[in-house]
Amino acid sequence: MQIFIKKYWLYLLPLCGLWFMSQGAYIHTKAVLAQFLLETAWSETLDGQKEVKPWPWADTWPVARLSVPQLGISHIVLAGATGSSLAFGPGHLFNSARPDESGNIIVSGHRDTHFAFLKHININDALLLETAQHTQRLYKVTQQFVVDTNRTPFITIDETDKLILITCYPFHALTAGGSLRYVVIAEPEPVITS
Repeated sequence: MQIFIKKYWLYLLPLCGLWFMSQGAYIHTKAVLAQFLLETAWSETLDGQKEVKPWPWADTWPVARLSVPQLGISHIVLAGATGSSLAFGPGHLFNSARPDESGNIIVSGHRDTHFAFLKHININDALLLETAQHTQRLYKVTQQFVVDTNRTPFITIDETDKLILITCYPFHALTAGGSLRYVVIAEPEPVITS
């Protein structure tokens, strides 16, 4: 009986290792393919198409491109901040101003993927938001702070033009969630059109 069990372990362990390696490769391949499809959908959006879904079953579409030139960061911002959209990029909150209009534009992202760069952002850093209407809006970071959503109102929406970036905090937490949020507020610089 012991020989029989040992013989199966010799086959089972390599098969398990192969299965785990293939899962990792699948996730990486899916992420690379998704970025290619998002770039294609963004190009079609810039060409004038509306709500271009990056893949047929997507419940989101590109609404802007957020860039941080000094860090070499460029992410397509997706419509909505649902779990499924945030898996592929930062998401624009529907109840905030659209990227092409005045007001508080709120974009949320995961602290360990697309918004991990926020830990490197400083006051006066430049953020660039490109809209589907080919307008590039330059913002300057004016505030950074952490809020506890259990104790403080999350964010006050007002009429001023601002770009507000939000992610979970702390950046290196072992578990996701929690009530702390890292908030970056940027105010607009003069508009640039292309």
